[in-house]
Amino acid sequence: MRGKVQLCCRPVKDVDGRVKPGHDVGAPMAGPASRNYFCRMASPSALEEFVDRHRRLFVLTGAGCSVSSGIPDYRDADGAWKRAPPVTFQAFMAQEATRRRYWARSLIGWRGISRARPNDAHRALARLEAMGKSEILLTQNVDRLHQAAGSEAVIDLHGRLDHVRCMGCGRASPRDELQDELSRLNPEWLARDAADAPDGDADLDGVDFSDFAVPACARCGGVLKPDVVFFGETVPRPRVEAAVRHLEAADAMLIVGSSLMVYSGFRFVETAARGGKPAAAVNLGRTRADPLLALKVEASCDAALAFLLTPSGGEARLTS
Repeated sequence: MRGKVQLCCRPVKDVDGRVKPGHDVGAPMAGPASRNYFCRMASPSALEEFVDRHRRLFVLTGAGCSVSSGIPDYRDADGAWKRAPPVTFQAFMAQEATRRRYWARSLIGWRGISRARPNDAHRALARLEAMGKSEILLTQNVDRLHQAAGSEAVIDLHGRLDHVRCMGCGRASPRDELQDELSRLNPEWLARDAADAPDGDADLDGVDFSDFAVPACARCGGVLKPDVVFFGETVPRPRVEAAVRHLEAADAMLIVGSSLMVYSGFRFVETAARGGKPAAAVNLGRTRADPLLALKVEASCDAALAFLLTPSGGEARLTS
């Protein structure tokens, strides 16, 4: 069933609490979006018409895109945390106890995320690329499900969870390799179970992590960290610059499954707005960019994008 669709004109006031460009993924979030803008209900076909009207879309995706694959998201409909905020880069690097807790929970959580498979939202966006209408897919997700669905022009803004990197020598290794080592060092933990949490984490609370063994880098003895951008960590500048170049080449922006509450994603909507490029969003609940949107669909990502997978949708557009 299709959800609500809203058309929004430009705001009278911008989003409160703006952050200067260049701030990291953990920068302070904006306050509640200004309500001093006009919205009206539109027809359910508005998103389809938006896609039809634009030649090259800059697509930005977030956690909501992977919910139907069984990976939980972070925020509720108001953009607030559903659970305790994720570990910060500073805490992970400074505290051995934090690393023990992180990797113990990851030992359990990796089993779920490694089994996750693409859903229809991922497949619809791969179809959009095959139609020649996607300039780039910039994802805030670290699950690699867009690539598994067939998307090739993808920038992993926040990195990839299936890789581990040494913070000393920079050596990269597969996450599966570390999973084997964590299991070997901590066999008594393998019988534990917990509910899946976002990004390969698990809700393993009220547990003593002090006896959990965390391996060091086999090459230099350094700290091993998942090759993802933690909260409080800076997104690599070349990655941001590459995304900006693609945004400049696009004629509109499509946001799928992101509340845009962290600046690393929100900055691209700001840039699009400054360049006069319209943005449409699919999200269940408010986004930080609501006042900047030309169109908003409140529905699940797979339902909102279903038109791209129908013969009368994607196939027809291949010849347009």
